[in-house]
Amino acid sequence: MSNTIVIGAQWGDEGKGKIVDLLTESTDVVVRAQGGNNAGHTVISEGNEYILHLIPSGILWPGKTCVIGNGVVMDPVALLKEIDGLAEKGITVTPEQLKISDRAHLVMPFHREMDAYKEANRGNKIGTTKRGIGPTYGDKVDRTGFRLHDLVGNPVTFSERYSRKVSECNALFTAAGLEAIDAEATGKELLEAADRLAPFVDNTVATLHGLVKEGKSLLFEGAQGTYLDVDQGTYPFVTSSNTTSGGACTGSGVGPTVIDRVVGVAKAYTTRVGEGPFPTQHDELAAKFHAMGREFGATTGRKRRCGWLDLVLLRYSAMVNGFTDFAITILDGLDDLEEIPVCVAYELDGVQSPLPPACAKDFARVKPVYETLPGWNCDTTAIRKYEDLPETAKAYLDKIAEETGVPVSMVGNGPDREQTIVK
Repeated sequence: MSNTIVIGAQWGDEGKGKIVDLLTESTDVVVRAQGGNNAGHTVISEGNEYILHLIPSGILWPGKTCVIGNGVVMDPVALLKEIDGLAEKGITVTPEQLKISDRAHLVMPFHREMDAYKEANRGNKIGTTKRGIGPTYGDKVDRTGFRLHDLVGNPVTFSERYSRKVSECNALFTAAGLEAIDAEATGKELLEAADRLAPFVDNTVATLHGLVKEGKSLLFEGAQGTYLDVDQGTYPFVTSSNTTSGGACTGSGVGPTVIDRVVGVAKAYTTRVGEGPFPTQHDELAAKFHAMGREFGATTGRKRRCGWLDLVLLRYSAMVNGFTDFAITILDGLDDLEEIPVCVAYELDGVQSPLPPACAKDFARVKPVYETLPGWNCDTTAIRKYEDLPETAKAYLDKIAEETGVPVSMVGNGPDREQTIVK
């Protein structure tokens, strides 16, 4: 059994949840190692749709262990709502199934308010989900954050710290004309959450290393995508964590020598939610998907911006993540096209480059250099074997492998669990 990391190769929303769900069948443990409830992974199985924000997708499989690692920033109240929502759909989450790192940082009510405050007063909007993720990571780096062991381990000390912090934040909020946070009411809600979450709290680093020694296989479920990585993405239009494969190691306490496989997940085209540069954006393609009821954010419900496949992005993603193979999703989204442009390079000030620029302003100025490939212009949703795909569809997938140096091992051709072709 191999230990595998699944990473989004674009700006998130690539269909990672579906790929993780597929791979979970042959794995023992599914791990979330970064991000928070600003991410949304959608899995459709037997006609039922499940949208998960904090809990790993493996929770939908019986007998699998799920771990929320130390790199995740966790909203305790939101997590309990997610657990209760699963229970309403017949999925019971137990402490035996779900382990939460005692070192995970907590998203507090003042973090959410601070997120909205900063976005409203930021000259350059970045399109945050306003879930408090950025301010929580900010406190983590500033070494003033709250961790799960603070909430569960010592409620008296937690309450004192929490009240002081709320008072500090309220002074800022009220001066800006915002509503103050009720420290007593929100503090009580957090302590009630602590009582329910206590059985799930674990030294997940020790647990994961013990499972590896037992020969169990690990599957790391990346949140968001490579170009939202705080170091490698389209900065400053990024999230606050490392969404690349290296983040799976630091956010779980599992070393890189344990990893055997890194799967990059990419749509057969490109999408983006929120602000920031998007060289291959194509509004007509977006309108087509939106008219079909597709391409709305699982977390925010916002319309996704859509565009042609950008091989410059995938080329660089392959470099920084060390992809061993690609899973290409929603191939069926292109089923009705006779010709399909793909971006193979960027042109900036008359010079072509195979890789993206570092500066967001330059990123916004690049002109995509396209090659036009023939489409297949037929329905692929019922196909279950790679060899049965139209030759032009296989040529399209071969082009991705050729330009990135990474083979395509899986192809998604519909939303359901069964609509994934394994090459």
